[in-house]
Amino acid sequence: MFTGIIEEIGLVTALKNDKNNLHITIKSALAKDLKVDQSMAHNGVCLTVVELKNLNNYVVTAIKETLDKSNLKHLTVGALVNLERAMKLGERLDGHIVQGHVDQTATCTNVENADGSYIFTFDYDASKNNITIEKGSITINGVSLTVVNSRDNSFSVAIIPYTLEHTNFKSIKKESVVNLEFDVIGKYVARLLKQ
Repeated sequence: MFTGIIEEIGLVTALKNDKNNLHITIKSALAKDLKVDQSMAHNGVCLTVVELKNLNNYVVTAIKETLDKSNLKHLTVGALVNLERAMKLGERLDGHIVQGHVDQTATCTNVENADGSYIFTFDYDASKNNITIEKGSITINGVSLTVVNSRDNSFSVAIIPYTLEHTNFKSIKKESVVNLEFDVIGKYVARLLKQ
């Protein structure tokens, strides 16, 4: 389980295809504190550390299911990745409950400088039955955010300068593909209402 509060931005240093899997090597100061078998969120996708390269690099593997549902298939060497280690019991929950299970991707349709903050707008495929609600929680590339301008297949989020600087939101522009994890409580409510 995660909180959606990004600890660091990692750098993709190598990508290796292996059948339907993608092995991703990440350079991060967090690497020295990791161990094999540990869960880490990468752009909001929970992946298992499978190898420690040195004090600064580690490897995770994304399988076909993960690649099909996330933006990890679009990674390139040099890409920035939002990183968060799994939550410790007894710690503060500063964001919201994030499982690290991406529901689908979305495309950025607009980035607006709002004189001190930034408004990012995203479109997503509403046929997958995921919903947003005004002032509800959404996770974008692993970042816990609040929804504004909720629509049937789009929404916006307001980003403060700190978040822009300390996450890979600084590299998101129009047409960028991002990972979405919809609020887990909202998903259960939506499912109950369908029955």
